[in-house]
Amino acid sequence: MALGDSLRTITLEEARALPPWRRPTALLALMAFAMPVAFATWSALLNNFVVEVAAFDGSDIGWLHTVREIPGFLAIGVIFLLLFIREQVLGLCALLLLGVATALTAQFPSMGGLLIVTLLSSIGFHYYETVNQSLLLQWVEKERAPQVLGAMLGVGSGATLLAYLLIVATWDAYDLSYDLIYWVSGGATALIAVLCFLLFPQFESPNPQRKEMVLRKRYWLYYAMQFMSGSRRQIFVVFVPFMMVERYAFEADDITRLLMAGFAVNMFLAPIFGRVVARVGERLALIVEYSGLALVFVGYMALYFMDLGWVFASVLYVVNQLFFGLALAIKTYFQKIASPEDIAPTAAVAFTINHIAAVFLPAALGYLWLTSPTAVFVAASAMALISLALSCLVPRHPMQGHETIIARFNAPQPAE
Repeated sequence: MALGDSLRTITLEEARALPPWRRPTALLALMAFAMPVAFATWSALLNNFVVEVAAFDGSDIGWLHTVREIPGFLAIGVIFLLLFIREQVLGLCALLLLGVATALTAQFPSMGGLLIVTLLSSIGFHYYETVNQSLLLQWVEKERAPQVLGAMLGVGSGATLLAYLLIVATWDAYDLSYDLIYWVSGGATALIAVLCFLLFPQFESPNPQRKEMVLRKRYWLYYAMQFMSGSRRQIFVVFVPFMMVERYAFEADDITRLLMAGFAVNMFLAPIFGRVVARVGERLALIVEYSGLALVFVGYMALYFMDLGWVFASVLYVVNQLFFGLALAIKTYFQKIASPEDIAPTAAVAFTINHIAAVFLPAALGYLWLTSPTAVFVAASAMALISLALSCLVPRHPMQGHETIIARFNAPQPAE
């Protein structure tokens, strides 16, 4: 098939006749590899960059992450864009924007400049994530979804680990600059996005997607878990690494080593997590995840009461990353309860719900951090416990008409 055929639309059934490296799962894997190359590098260097170059304090970093989360809150705009552009093309355009914006990050070492470039990279990241989740749930059968999701998490973890290994191996040895690393990582992601557009045909999903906002009462538990997931995630993304830099004086390569440890383990465990979710079900997987996260945040809290040191903090950080690997169960839970035509619009709505708290929480907790870092982790523990309570409402075998353990079968069981 020639490169010009990338504009041709084929069905998933027809795609089975393509070489393995041209099929939908290959495209998903390549995109899953490309995204972390830019985003993980940006995340690994950000805290040191803003402290060392832009002289940020806790309030500044809170505002930066609040701006970063605005596009996630506006992910519902994907529904509007789908009226004019195919999901697959939109996902690749978003990936390209993420790469270009990441490459430009170090060119704007000021509060105003970083807010602008962060907003652009965040639009790319959140719109890519919205579309990617939708395509995966549309292109992969329900029976294989946990395993494929786990495999994609493993690919992403491998890409992240590779990026971190390169940072650790070259940062001090070659006295690299933030500027060079952001250019290389962002440029690599942008290049892969262009290659994905040229090398793959347009895959037609079996069920045409609605092009309007979808809010259904029977999805309420999924919405609630997404809201709590977004709220809880802010603590880990914003304040945990900032604590490592501020309290324990971690350097850029120290933070990167911690992230490497977590992603190295996740690269091997994520596919296993997928098989575990397929075997034990979403309910038990989510209960284990949220119970573990509650204990981890209690551990962070203890760091401010006892002199437990940087080693204990580092162990908590790695364990924290491992528990997030079980979050794929939320996606497969939704796939089982959703009407097939609702997947794309609901993915956009879910991302918006996931980021409601993210718009104000980093800034608000940033001010709280200035007076009581412990209180921030108390809030995180409470969020994990609320998520645990919600996960207990997930049925052992969720499906349409049986979305929660308190729901009655009010719809026929979907055809096999």
